[in-house]
Amino acid sequence: MARPRRSARAATVRARTRSRHGRELRSSVAGPDLPFLRTRTDLFDMTVASTAEYLRSIWPNELAQVSFEVAAMPFGPFGSPDHVDRWAVTKSRVILFRLPIERMAHLHRDDEVHRRLAIESCVFRAVAELLGKDPWDIAPDRFRHL
Repeated sequence: MARPRRSARAATVRARTRSRHGRELRSSVAGPDLPFLRTRTDLFDMTVASTAEYLRSIWPNELAQVSFEVAAMPFGPFGSPDHVDRWAVTKSRVILFRLPIERMAHLHRDDEVHRRLAIESCVFRAVAELLGKDPWDIAPDRFRHL
């Protein structure tokens, strides 16, 4: 006697409710008590946001109407074949390009602190270009060690 066939709908409903070997869906690797792992994109966005807020606290009038944005890659034609822009500055926008900053940074130590410093330095240089100042003059107290 032939067995009745399952419908495609019954197979998809079952696939959504169970995993292999009849177990229910599993929880995340981090578990309920640990925070989720952060991705490089999240770290980049958080670093840009915290650096922008720091610079806004120092230059409130100049940066009041400026928006800080993150894009994956530069748009449009490149300036030259041997140069990739890391940021673009207009009158009211600072756009940081994540992939060139992350992948073209030549770090002497590849850890979270040095990656964060490389991102912060790009934000500082972009804001310095916007304000027409030297990057070291943007936040002089930050580099003064007493």
